[in-house]
Amino acid sequence: METLLLQSYIDQVKRYPLLSAEREAELATAVQNGDEKARNDLVQGNLRLVVSIAKKYCGFQVSLIDMIQEGNIGLITAASRYKTSFNTRFSTYAYLWISQAILRFVRNKSPLISLPHRKEAIVRKINAIRDYLYQQCGHEPSYDELSVYMGIPVDQIHSALQYSYSLTSLDAVIDFDSDKTVGDFLADSESSPENEYIRRETKNDVHELINTLPETEREVLTHRYNFTGNQDKNTLRHVGSLLGISSETVRQMEMRAIKRLRKTAEASGYLVS
Repeated sequence: METLLLQSYIDQVKRYPLLSAEREAELATAVQNGDEKARNDLVQGNLRLVVSIAKKYCGFQVSLIDMIQEGNIGLITAASRYKTSFNTRFSTYAYLWISQAILRFVRNKSPLISLPHRKEAIVRKINAIRDYLYQQCGHEPSYDELSVYMGIPVDQIHSALQYSYSLTSLDAVIDFDSDKTVGDFLADSESSPENEYIRRETKNDVHELINTLPETEREVLTHRYNFTGNQDKNTLRHVGSLLGISSETVRQMEMRAIKRLRKTAEASGYLVS
């Protein structure tokens, strides 16, 4: 049945002509001026793109028709946001929106951990019966009640339910009084107070060492290594133009300043690598 629906949809999509770059630009300009027909024409001219992208995700246990529908939502969003000033074809811009919509749908519909078919079937059956008994009895059924109703041993039900799991968003609120989310209670593995302290102290040590240099050498290193934090690392030529000296002079002063810093650091007991 799905195959027939898919083929019928593809046949219908092929009726819409592909768009040239010039036509895309005309439609995009009209869309920005609020022309709904232009947006529909832009979308219809790229429906085949959605089908080709959706087919790349056929390995997931999700209906291709459903993925195409979600991809079309991404296509419509792209058509509403696209501007000719982006200097790229609409299909290139829309590709990301379509893929994002399809992947979001796949993530929501597909289990992160695939179970063997038999295990998945029994978990689905147990959950369905558990919901049914809850509606009939008004309370969560015990393993014993499930065992009696299904006619299978309790330990088999217990084992099967261990395969089941649920997902929770990190943004899910668990304390409405303070708006605390699940993510607020997870440890940050990327940083720690100790690392932050070491980084801050190292930065202070570097600045103290830099301040021991003569003014011109200090300016050279400041510009070369962006100690002010408001621009990228500068080239020798650029630093030379800022200070009114040649690139070679900047290079020599940089090497001299680094050697001076090493000696000062060793004498002061700083760790030098």
